[in-house]
Amino acid sequence: MSKPVIITCAPTGGIHTPTMSPHLPVTPDEIAAASVEAAEAGAAIIHLHARDPETGRPDPRPELFLDFMPKIKEACDAVLNVSTGGGLGMTREERLRAAVATSPEMASLNVGSLNFGIFPMLRKHSDWKHDWEPAFLEMTRDFVFKNTFADLEYVVKELGHGHGTRFEFECYDLGHLYNLAWLIDQGWIEPPFFVQMVFGVLGGVGADLDNLQHMHTVAGRLFGDDYEWSVLAAGRHQMPFATQAAMLGGNLRVGMEDSLFIGPGELTTSNADQVRKIRGVVEALGHEVATPAQARERLGLKGADHVTF
Repeated sequence: MSKPVIITCAPTGGIHTPTMSPHLPVTPDEIAAASVEAAEAGAAIIHLHARDPETGRPDPRPELFLDFMPKIKEACDAVLNVSTGGGLGMTREERLRAAVATSPEMASLNVGSLNFGIFPMLRKHSDWKHDWEPAFLEMTRDFVFKNTFADLEYVVKELGHGHGTRFEFECYDLGHLYNLAWLIDQGWIEPPFFVQMVFGVLGGVGADLDNLQHMHTVAGRLFGDDYEWSVLAAGRHQMPFATQAAMLGGNLRVGMEDSLFIGPGELTTSNADQVRKIRGVVEALGHEVATPAQARERLGLKGADHVTF
């Protein structure tokens, strides 16, 4: 029997802007409510970003995270995973502020630099709620999302060694798997490794099934039995790729960070709806959905009683 499928939900992220959906969680209360609802729907892990509650712009301030993380922790048992990707254009130190302040069980770590282009979304809107939105998107036409080897070493030692935080290693391309293997070879991280394969971001690996199969094969060769793997895909590819991951015995991520839609041309009204939809697919395939306790055990997490929020 295959292992229960770990569902991660990323309720807001740092990519989509408020104009794109009236349902995007922005305020701390909205992020908390969306996270709890997603956990109740079946998400074992909640991947968290914060936003300025007035403008919706991605915001690294720890006080914003500390406004919603305790509320989520009190209301559910989900693993809280703090982003170190932050918002595009933030410095390395800004991106780490919330994770350092909260010492979470898990944090994301982007394991390679890439051109990260979200400027094509400019074509879909002309009337913007906030002045920062079109400038933020346009900026990515000439932008490199920087994650050098020095950055990776810094984050692993600061959070992993300093706080006992485990990582969701986000791999946007084949080479990122080899970057992760390099980190392992240095002896800086220990198994089990949680590898999140990311598809469909302009600048990263395309959302083609052959790419998923190849990255899965290479990861298996590099990491053997020492890793858990998961898949997320941007936009319209979200549900098909999540389904493929479940069919191949992997784990998966959904949420409004990755897609604002529940079906073709239909905005999702909540993150929980996306979780419920993919949970139905997973269970229809004959798989179980992992509980937070099962996720903690499989990923070797330190437990919710060893955080600082």
